[in-house]
Amino acid sequence: MAPNKPQHILLPARSRTIVASFAVALLLMFLPWPDMRYVPDFVALVLVFWCVHQPRMIGLGIGWVIGLVADAGNGVLLGQHALAYVLLAFFSISFSRRILWFGSWYQALHILPLLVLAQSVVLLVRLVNGAALPGWQILVGPLLGAALWPFLSWLLLLPQRRALEAGSL
Repeated sequence: MAPNKPQHILLPARSRTIVASFAVALLLMFLPWPDMRYVPDFVALVLVFWCVHQPRMIGLGIGWVIGLVADAGNGVLLGQHALAYVLLAFFSISFSRRILWFGSWYQALHILPLLVLAQSVVLLVRLVNGAALPGWQILVGPLLGAALWPFLSWLLLLPQRRALEAGSL
């Protein structure tokens, strides 16, 4: 008989873990990447993760504030990321129960349209403001973000995991 995989109980998420994850995501967003079209939106990924896993703690208001910080830090039109992140938070919370039913890779398939939606909102605001169309490469960021989802989920759930003792079942 093969040994069973250890089971885990998730502890409540600590506020400092959530704040630290958003700080790291914002730091990654503010790095001087050569071409932002090929970089996943780390802030959107972290926002989706916490909206799915902690919908009572992280919601539309946090999405709006983080979006404004992202806009101010990147020096872009104020409100474009805020609007995208509010919509992203809304749909993430709406689909959170469905997303959690699946394993990490199937969750990534649910996350991909959410990331494409956020990217589309930012693109639409930029196009209305007179920017040029960036081309099909704009889809690379959401695809990479969805591919990073299993690793990000594992990493952000790591502080909450606690192995069950053998006799406590």
